[in-house]
Amino acid sequence: MTDARLRRGRISLGVSFFAQGAAFALLVTRIPGIQDRYGISDALLPAFLVAVPVLAGVGSVLTEQVVARVRPALLLRWLQPMVLLALLGVGAGRALWQVAVALGAFGLAVGGLDASMNMLGVSLQRRYGRSIMLGFHAAYSLGGIVGASLAWVGAHWDLGLFVSYLPAVAVLLPAALVGSRWYVDMDAAAVPGAVDGGGGASGVVFRALLPLCLVMAFAYIGDSTVSNWSAKYLQDTLGSSAELATVPYNAYMVTTLLGRALGDFGVRRFGPVAVVRCGSLLAAGGFAVVVAAPGAWIGIVGFTLLGFGLCVLVPQCFAAAGRLFPGASEAAVARVNIFNYVGFLIGAPLVGALGDAWNYRGAMLVPLGMVLVTLVYARSFGWAGGGYGGGHDGQERPRTADVG
Repeated sequence: MTDARLRRGRISLGVSFFAQGAAFALLVTRIPGIQDRYGISDALLPAFLVAVPVLAGVGSVLTEQVVARVRPALLLRWLQPMVLLALLGVGAGRALWQVAVALGAFGLAVGGLDASMNMLGVSLQRRYGRSIMLGFHAAYSLGGIVGASLAWVGAHWDLGLFVSYLPAVAVLLPAALVGSRWYVDMDAAAVPGAVDGGGGASGVVFRALLPLCLVMAFAYIGDSTVSNWSAKYLQDTLGSSAELATVPYNAYMVTTLLGRALGDFGVRRFGPVAVVRCGSLLAAGGFAVVVAAPGAWIGIVGFTLLGFGLCVLVPQCFAAAGRLFPGASEAAVARVNIFNYVGFLIGAPLVGALGDAWNYRGAMLVPLGMVLVTLVYARSFGWAGGGYGGGHDGQERPRTADVG
């Protein structure tokens, strides 16, 4: 395989991650607008919000079965347009059943899309022989920032949902389709030491995957805590203004982007185990600062640290799953991906319930403890029996090709 083809594959997959980040941000940041457009009551809204990640989990499970017969590149090529068209459908309908169908399609397609994107990322990283997964997730974070900014413009100018979504879909959909021509999908049968060339589930031992699944869930519990409760915590607990309360999540998104943009260099230099440990300690330190903060600005510092810490955990879960089961990496990635949605479903309700029953300072101790637990599982990220890792604690072998 030529260096040019690998480079094109890397860029095209980065575009896919960017488009997915933008689409998801456009959806979740316009939830109040969706609620108003369809007259969804406050009592009914949680059912819609829960349905999307549940269906995404179903989509990830189905993807594991489908990729035994259809390569992930082909699946991703058609799932990405489905996600974008489902997003457009959310803005185009008028009846409650229409938004239910659109959100259902969005959830199912997102689960398959997340799984297949990361399958290709793991496959391409193996071909490169060095860490590049964090770069893909940096593209996702950048897409999220762009999508959230576009959503803010739509809300600020009181644009309808369809009008807000149409320009983004009109740009992202053809870009994703064109880029899909260059996806690189490496045959698992060619992996040295592979035990299941079909990429199926027969080579995956769930007990070995469990530490990565738990870390994935803990990371998303921390992430959902920031996205759902940072503004309320700053305003109600630390006494900030409504305007200042919007700053923590923006700072978190920026530091997540920066951490992922630089994270691959850290993995190449120090190995994945050291990076996961450092990320866990930074995230725990960020939550500790948030819990102890005497005022709003110190709280913002804590949420900023959280971005640098949490950002490395999710990409490394996928990368480690691929190394752990090089002959069945697609099944391993699909299974780890399910715990993305488990963490998303648990995080916000758990912190909210504890905050209401106790107080929000105390509630923040729960995700703090969970990210500290990831230190116990850090060694799981350095398994070197296959894939590109070959040294102590998962240090990488020298790259075999100069592919950028």
